[in-house]
Amino acid sequence: MGRGIAQVSAQAGFTTILYELSSAVLEKAKTAIDKSLQSLVEKGKLSALEEKKIQARLKFTGELQRCKADVIIEAIVEKPEIKIALFKQLAEINESQCIFASNTSSLSINSIAGQIEHPERVIGMHFFNPAPVMKLVEVVNTNDTNHETTQTIFQLAEQMGKVPVICKDSPGFIVNRVARPYYIEALRLAEEGISNFSTIDSLMEATGFKMGPFKLMDLIGNDINYAVSCSVYEQMNQPERLKPSLMQKEKVEKGELGRKTGKGYYPYPLKDN
Repeated sequence: MGRGIAQVSAQAGFTTILYELSSAVLEKAKTAIDKSLQSLVEKGKLSALEEKKIQARLKFTGELQRCKADVIIEAIVEKPEIKIALFKQLAEINESQCIFASNTSSLSINSIAGQIEHPERVIGMHFFNPAPVMKLVEVVNTNDTNHETTQTIFQLAEQMGKVPVICKDSPGFIVNRVARPYYIEALRLAEEGISNFSTIDSLMEATGFKMGPFKLMDLIGNDINYAVSCSVYEQMNQPERLKPSLMQKEKVEKGELGRKTGKGYYPYPLKDN
C-alpha cells in the first residue's frame, strides 16, 4: 500500500520519500513501482520523459532521519502502538506544522492523535487498494484536527487525482463500516452450507457488484479484511450482526490470505508483486 501511495504522490508532481526499515522490502517496492510506471508507458498513458521525471521525484530510504516533509502518510502494520511510536519519532525530527496522516483502514484516528504532540495536525488519509487505480480517499477528522489540516489533505488528494470524502473518526469510517455486512453475511452463507464461494460471487456480480465478496476478500487479503472486521466489531461493542467469521479466521491462521499467498477462497498463480 505504501509503495502505491508513493507512486501516486510522485506522479502528482511531489518530491516523495518512501521509508521502509527492511532493505529487501524497500528494493521490492522500487522494483514494483518501476514495473508499474513502465506498464503505463507501454500502454501510452505516460511518455518516457514523464516516467523519467516521476522516477527523479522518488527517493528510497531506510533511514528515519531522512523523513522530513510537509506531509507524512504512514501505511505500516495495523497496530496503534506501532503507528503512535513511529509518529512520535517523526515528531522529533519534523516541524510542528508537519501533517501526520494515517492510512489505517479501521483504527481510531482519535486514539492515535491523542498520543501525538500537536494533535491538531493528525488526520486519516485512507486510500484503497491498489492506490494508483482506486479513486476514493477517506479524509478522516479527529476531535482535534484543525481546518487547515483538513483542507490541506483534501486538496492534496485532489491534486493526486483522487476523489476525497471528509468524514468523522468512527469505527470503519464510511466504506469499511458499510462493507462489513457484505463480507460477513457472505461468509455466514458459506459457513452454514447454504451456498458456495463461486455461486455467491456470481450472484452478487450479476446484480451489479463489480466483484463478489470472496474475490474481493482475496484481493484485499484475508489478514487485512479479518483485522478490519475484528476492529469494527470491538469498537461497536461486539454486535452479533458484525461478529467476525471463524472461517476467515482459519484462513488467516493457515496463511491462505488470497492473491498474495497464492490461495484464499480460490487458488491463484503466484506473481512477483
